[in-house]
Amino acid sequence: MATRLPGTPRLLRALNDRAALDLLLTRGPLTRAQLGEMTGLSKVTASQLVERLEERGLVRRVGEQAGGRGPNAQLYAVTPGSAHVIGVDVGPDCVVAACADITGTIISRVEQSTKDTDDPVGVVHNAVIQAAGEAGTDMSSVRRVVLGTPGLVDPESGEISFAHDLPRWHRGLLAELRKDLSTPVLFGNDVNLAAVAESGTGGAATGVSDFALVWIGRGVGLATVIAGRLHQGATGAAGEIGYLPVAGAEVPHNASRRGVKGAFQAIAGADAVKAIGKQFGFRGAEASDVVRAAVAAGPAGEPVLDELARRLALGVAATCVVLDPPLVVLAGEVSRAGGAALADRVEREVAAITLVSPKVVVTAVASEPVLHGALRTALDAVRDEVFGSTTD
Repeated sequence: MATRLPGTPRLLRALNDRAALDLLLTRGPLTRAQLGEMTGLSKVTASQLVERLEERGLVRRVGEQAGGRGPNAQLYAVTPGSAHVIGVDVGPDCVVAACADITGTIISRVEQSTKDTDDPVGVVHNAVIQAAGEAGTDMSSVRRVVLGTPGLVDPESGEISFAHDLPRWHRGLLAELRKDLSTPVLFGNDVNLAAVAESGTGGAATGVSDFALVWIGRGVGLATVIAGRLHQGATGAAGEIGYLPVAGAEVPHNASRRGVKGAFQAIAGADAVKAIGKQFGFRGAEASDVVRAAVAAGPAGEPVLDELARRLALGVAATCVVLDPPLVVLAGEVSRAGGAALADRVEREVAAITLVSPKVVVTAVASEPVLHGALRTALDAVRDEVFGSTTD
């Protein structure tokens, strides 16, 4: 005799509600009939579902759809203000915060300088509160704050364990921020969050379950996604590719000390890019300016791109012979400046020096990938909380 599982009708309602809410997010507004067709539910069940979600304030009527005979059908959409999230991109010079509603629409963006303060809690507090205020909401509606930061984030505690460019950021800061903001706060490594953004809608890795993202900008970094999940390692150090030992570069023996450059950072970071450019007659205030000028120069700039691709390929190849991903995304200011011209060269160089030949492409996230990754991380968690509680 079969055993009846307790709570099964409640579980089915929760699954149906979540499916309907996801459809409204991606394909809405929709009528009750359309929701029924897309979820496979009867008209009666679909109507009960919509009423339940409307009562909880998760969906609202946004218009009508003209049909044949009879009254027009009501159109429903997810209520944007049912919850908010804030993403924060923390850099050595400024903090950028943005607030999004539960549909993912960004409704405010603010910046706060970090140059004249030694109070990281105060800087983040001001940016987050201002972002919420300019979005027309307050912290009671903000269900999650995710901060993207350079350095190591301990996967167990969620604390920053090492931040090369942020000497005032320390262990214990996470608890201070949670207490100050009275809402859940999470840290995320900046390059990992860039990979989250790249895997989202419109990113270069959309729909790809295994890929590597190599960040080339002021610093260098790596994020790997395996079977759809970020790989952080035991201590959060997975992806600190700047410390990769490479032939021809000095390997430091005091890597954890501030100001020490790893071997790959020394040959492929911003200072190295400027040196390559100078060798061939290209200069710029930033490394990305040098690469951009080389691309614009046509044949005259090709030696810069060739040398940079040769160096980048050492880090990309080391990653790919271990993980063998089908796709590598080049991100960061230098990668964006180099565009397809740089990505194609790296792809050819990796295939020439290893037995693997991943597709190498440039980022498709137009701006602020760390901020967008932070927002997406926050939204994924909050939607699970809010949408998963519809039968409570």
